[in-house]
Amino acid sequence: MFEFLFKRQGAKPAASGEQAGSGKSAPGVAKSNPASVGATSASAAASASAAGDARARQAEELKSLGSDEAAAVAFILRSEFSELRLAAAELVHGKEALERVHAAMRNLDRRVAKLVHGRLDAIRHHESELRRGEEALAQARALLADTLLTPNHVAELDRKWSVIRAPELAAEFDTVRAELGRRLASQVQLQRAMIDRLAALRQLGSAGLDAAALAARLAELQGEQDAALVDPGHASLPRTLVAEFATEHARLTASLATIEQDQAALAAREAALAEWQARPVSELRHEVLRKDWQRLPALPAGDAAGALQVRFEMLLATLPQEARKSKPAATGADSAKDAGRIAAKAGNKESNKDDRGRGADQQFLDNMDALEAALQQGSLGSAAELDKALKEAKDRGMRLSTAQADRLAHLRAELKRLSDWARWGGNVSREELIKTVEGLPTQNLAMGELAKKVGSMRDRWKALDSLSGPAPRSLWERFDAACTQAYAPAAAHFRQLADDRHANAARGQALVDEANAEVARLGAGEADWKHVSGTVQRLRTAWSHLGAVDRKEKKRLDAQFSEALTTLQRPLEHQRKVEVAVREQLIEEVRKLDPHERHAVDLLRELQHRWQEHARALPLERKAEQALWQRFRAACDELFAARKEHAHAADSERRAHEAAKEALCARLEAAAPEATPASAGKLLREAATEWQSIGPVPRAHEARIEKRYHAAVAQVTEHADSARRAAGVALAGAVRDKLRLVLALESALANPESNTSAADWRARWDALLPLDGGYEAVLRERFEAGLTALEGERGGYVGQLEANRGRLLQDLLRLEIAAGIDSGAEFARERLRLQVEVLQSSLKSGQKPGAQVDEIRALLALPALVDARTESRVEQLLLRQAKDGK
Repeated sequence: MFEFLFKRQGAKPAASGEQAGSGKSAPGVAKSNPASVGATSASAAASASAAGDARARQAEELKSLGSDEAAAVAFILRSEFSELRLAAAELVHGKEALERVHAAMRNLDRRVAKLVHGRLDAIRHHESELRRGEEALAQARALLADTLLTPNHVAELDRKWSVIRAPELAAEFDTVRAELGRRLASQVQLQRAMIDRLAALRQLGSAGLDAAALAARLAELQGEQDAALVDPGHASLPRTLVAEFATEHARLTASLATIEQDQAALAAREAALAEWQARPVSELRHEVLRKDWQRLPALPAGDAAGALQVRFEMLLATLPQEARKSKPAATGADSAKDAGRIAAKAGNKESNKDDRGRGADQQFLDNMDALEAALQQGSLGSAAELDKALKEAKDRGMRLSTAQADRLAHLRAELKRLSDWARWGGNVSREELIKTVEGLPTQNLAMGELAKKVGSMRDRWKALDSLSGPAPRSLWERFDAACTQAYAPAAAHFRQLADDRHANAARGQALVDEANAEVARLGAGEADWKHVSGTVQRLRTAWSHLGAVDRKEKKRLDAQFSEALTTLQRPLEHQRKVEVAVREQLIEEVRKLDPHERHAVDLLRELQHRWQEHARALPLERKAEQALWQRFRAACDELFAARKEHAHAADSERRAHEAAKEALCARLEAAAPEATPASAGKLLREAATEWQSIGPVPRAHEARIEKRYHAAVAQVTEHADSARRAAGVALAGAVRDKLRLVLALESALANPESNTSAADWRARWDALLPLDGGYEAVLRERFEAGLTALEGERGGYVGQLEANRGRLLQDLLRLEIAAGIDSGAEFARERLRLQVEVLQSSLKSGQKPGAQVDEIRALLALPALVDARTESRVEQLLLRQAKDGK
């Protein structure tokens, strides 16, 4: 029990106080070492106490900081306790303050530096996001201010904003984005209206509206177009549609005059037909009606004109036969117009009537009438054909009357006059054609359009030849030279196109030869599938960009290229199917990975590496590659998501463990002041068992909670040791008192003059406290032996005491050597000799637990007379033994 009570005591005793308390003096040499040891212990204790006080003061200062960042920074920079610096760092959030703390703690306190560095990274990331958000917002405002807003720019803005995390700018961006959306919607409506308006304008040409309705509709559409052109979003209207609308509107506006003329012609003929139908049939004449019908304005194309012509023909068909063959003299019922016309041509009609009886047939007369009508209408081609038919009829021996001959001569003279005018007009038109052709090179037309223009000019020249006769040779040569010069760029262009087609055919043949060579290498077993895939893709791309080839060559090359490419693709597709199966297997392996397994990430990286190797070895078709990659990446994302969820669950569990360990530390800290040597062991064992049973805590707090736990254990141990030291000091005092009483009794036995009774000594013994650890029995036995000698034979016992003096000094010196206590200068020689023996004995037998305690008990049990110096040495040994806990 004695060694347990003196356990964990310092190795350097402060013996001066003990000796002072004993009332005995000792030599100065023996007192010097305990005094220095006591001074050192006192200095260490003072330093520890000062550090504790400084820590307590700084902890109180930390509690009073509140939210003052500047004070927290100053506290961190001057504090020497890492836990307090870390707690103060939790109060620092400003960028400048964090940078100042990081610069000071980077090489001094790793935990504080890590915390501050993390917050600085978060601040810098947030500032970067704000800058990107401001750039996106500036771009949005620029788009809003731009007159032409395109959807692709808005889509690009949305993609840029989708990866930005700037809640401070979200409201402002949403406002600008909503305005952009409204502008886009307005532009779409404006463009849609433009398309509908152009479609409605195109349909007006075939709607069959009259001039007034058409003009009103054109004005309405033009008003809508003008409103669209002054709209704020008019810049989004396609220029081609705007130009096409203007062209179509101008064309329809110009056609209004034609429509009005056509409608006037239809109205005139309708009125004339209605007038003729209202008159009696007997007053109508076939020739008169036809000529009057032909003099009316020409009918436009269409169903209405056809219907009028049918009605006119039906009217002619209703006339009696006599009205068709003869024409009576004018009557009073005729209108003034008919009377004048009949009077003007009465002579010709009478002569025609007379001539019919002399051989002029009706066909000849009809041809003459048609010739006259053709000349009146200016149709020289029809007039020439009719004149030719009349010449043929006259050449067959037909005899004409004088009136007929005069009339025919008059018509032919008119035909010649008109033909001369037509020839002159044709030459004028040819001059215009020549000027037009000569101006073609300055118009910068496309080659195809230039060729069409030159061809159309030649066609118009041929049409003029058929209408106005052949052209002079000089004009033809000028026209032909102008056409040749104008067509020269197109001819060179077409020759270049022909050369390009031949060159494209040569390149196509080279591609076919390359494909066939690749087929030969594949047949020889030299299968580099990545090369084959790249070759197939490259050949297919090159073939699609081959360009124009002559039709015959194109057909042959297409057949050869398709055959070679099919031969290449057949094994390639088989190999790709194998690769697809391998990729599917990799996807399944990823899905089978346990996200809770420790090495799941390493296995996933290995699978990703294998995927990349397969992708490099043989790329699949882009669509299939993308689909498989999306599935593989989705499987990887699922694994990482599961691991993340597991990590969140583990974090929650770690936080629960942290709370449990915090509670355990709090219990230990609360139980530390009341810890006793008897309860400390059980308390610490139970705490250690509970600590080991609790799982891990968050890594960021692991060091802190471990430190708190060890500090709490140290507090409990310190309080228990303090209790042990107090009990040890008390026991040491009790042993010293009883030992002094025994030594005093033995000294009294050696002094013949002393006259004391055993009852007095026993009373003094009973007044002292009983001892623990086996010392009570040892000292009592020695005390009883002294009392026995006091009451009996004192001489023999005193002799024994004298005889044991040397042995006692020898054993005491051995124990001092073992305990490392200075014995004094007078024992130096003997101490040196015994040190060698003690060392040899310890090397042979080793240090057995409790051996020194037993030797001290044996020393105390040995009755011997001692002087004050020896008594002091024994007490010093007891005190050292008690403090060493041995």
